[in-house]
Amino acid sequence: MKKALSVYIHIPFCLRKCLYCDFLSAPAGEQERDAYVRALCGEIRAEAEHYKEYMVTTVFLGGGTPSLLSGKQLARIFDVLREHYAFSGKPEITVEMNPGTITEEKLLHYAKSGVNRVSIGLQSADNTELARLGRIHTWEEFLAGYELCREVGFRNINVDLMSALPGQTFASYLETLRKVTALRPEHISAYSLIIEEGTPFYEMYAEEGEAALPDEETERAMYEETKRLLGDCGYRRYEISNYALPGYECAHNCVYWQRGDYVGFGLGAASMTGGRRWSNVRSLSDYMELPDGAKKTAFCTLSEDDQMEETMFLGLRMMRGVSEASFSYAFHRPLDAVYGKVIEKHCAQGLLTRENGAVRLTDRGIDVSNYVLADFLLGE
Repeated sequence: MKKALSVYIHIPFCLRKCLYCDFLSAPAGEQERDAYVRALCGEIRAEAEHYKEYMVTTVFLGGGTPSLLSGKQLARIFDVLREHYAFSGKPEITVEMNPGTITEEKLLHYAKSGVNRVSIGLQSADNTELARLGRIHTWEEFLAGYELCREVGFRNINVDLMSALPGQTFASYLETLRKVTALRPEHISAYSLIIEEGTPFYEMYAEEGEAALPDEETERAMYEETKRLLGDCGYRRYEISNYALPGYECAHNCVYWQRGDYVGFGLGAASMTGGRRWSNVRSLSDYMELPDGAKKTAFCTLSEDDQMEETMFLGLRMMRGVSEASFSYAFHRPLDAVYGKVIEKHCAQGLLTRENGAVRLTDRGIDVSNYVLADFLLGE
C-alpha cells in the first residue's frame, strides 16, 4: 500500500509585494514566469523517482501569487505532476489567488486541471485598510472574483482575513467579518498581523511607533469577536487561526500540523519525509541554473527529541489536540513517560485538558499557547 504524500508548489511571483509580506516572492515579467514554469516542471519530473512508493493526496500552490500564472502555465505544471506521480482518487488541490488576478479563463483552466479548492487573500473588506497594506485589489474586485469562482463551479473556497491592521478599528473589522460570512465561504483563515523585520511595515512602524496600530485591548476584542461570530455562523474552529464549515477543513495544512510526509517544489520550498527535512535553494538565479535534480539544500535528520517536540508544538495548534495512542505508536513509549509532569502542571492551571484519549489546549491555554508550548521543549 502506497504512503500518503502532500505536494507544495511555490510560485514566487506577484504583481507588487505587499508592505507586510516577508514571503519569498517578488514581481516578475511574463518571460521570467514562463522560464520558471519550465524549470519547475523539470524539477517535478526529475524528483519523481524518489516518490514511487507514495500516493499524492493533497496539492497546494502557494506564493507569491500563483494566480498570476496563466491557465495554460498552471495546466503544464499539473500535466507533469499527474504524468509522473500517483494520485489518490479524490485529492484536495488548492490554488492561492489574489483578487486582482482572477479571470474566468484562468478559473476554467484550473477546474479542468483538477483544482477543487481555491484560497483567496482578501485580508480586509475596507478599501482604505487594503491600500495601507499595499494590496493590489479592492473589496469590489474581491467580490467579483469570488462570485466568478462560484459561477465557474468552485464549491470549496477559503478566504484569508487579517486583524490588528494599521488604522483598523473594532467596528471596521466587525464589518469585514460580517461581509465575508454573508458570502458563506466554506473556510476562513483569520490571522493577526505580525510585523516582520525586513519588511516596509517594520521600517514604517519602527519610526511611527505602535500608535498607528490597534491597542492591545482592541486587538483582543477582535480576536474574541472572530471566535464568537464565526462560531455563531456555523464555522468550527479546528486550528488556532482556521475555521471551517463541517467537512471543509484544509486537508493539506492538517498534514503539516500532524507531521505527515510532504514534498515541496519550486524556489525555497520545504520538504519532510520520514523524519528527514530539506529545502530548495532560495536564490532564483541558482534555482534556474542548477540541474533539475540538484536544487535541494539544507538537509537535516530530526532527532527523536526534535520529532516529539514538533508533535506537541504542531499538534496542540489543532483543537483535536495530540492523540496519546498516536504518540505512543510513533515513539514506542507513552506520552506520560515523556511529558507527564508538563501535562499535569498545565492541566492543573486549566491550560490543558485530557479528553477522549487526547491532550489539547483549553480556551485559556490557546490564549497563552506560547507559554504552554515552551514547556514541551526537551532538555530545557
